[in-house]
Amino acid sequence: MLELLKNFSSKEIFLQRNEFLVQNEVVDTNIYFVESGTVKVCYFKDHTEQIIRFGYKDNYLVLLDSFLTQRPTQFRIQAIKRTKIQRITKAAFQQFLSLSNDHANFWTRILEDLVFQQIEREIDLLTESPAERYNRVLKRSPQLFQEIPHRHIANYLRMTPETLSRL
Repeated sequence: MLELLKNFSSKEIFLQRNEFLVQNEVVDTNIYFVESGTVKVCYFKDHTEQIIRFGYKDNYLVLLDSFLTQRPTQFRIQAIKRTKIQRITKAAFQQFLSLSNDHANFWTRILEDLVFQQIEREIDLLTESPAERYNRVLKRSPQLFQEIPHRHIANYLRMTPETLSRL
């Protein structure tokens, strides 16, 4: 499907380690596809960063708060390591969707996946012990521990790096 999307005003973006793809408080209605590398999606307030999601090879990313409302996003996307991303504008994507029911079904599957991931994330945050949170994420996304530095995983799991290290 990405090959088809590339025909619709897709743009390659190369990010260096720690470079921002999107800053909070800007309107961002793009859809991103991670071809290589790793990024984190963060909520940043009062000089504190909370990682809410990671994106790595073959992941789609969209900041739904801004995509759906055309208002500034509360999130930012930052490269953890060198990353190559395809950016598709909302207008180009809407044109792509209008061409076929298969394309619309593709978007529905992406949205369903995002909703399911959000539900899983909420369960992770409601889980009482750090060990339970760790085990849930390890079972669901073992590749996370291959791709992401432990300090970022600890932030994502809402624990200290030392606690993660003990687990």
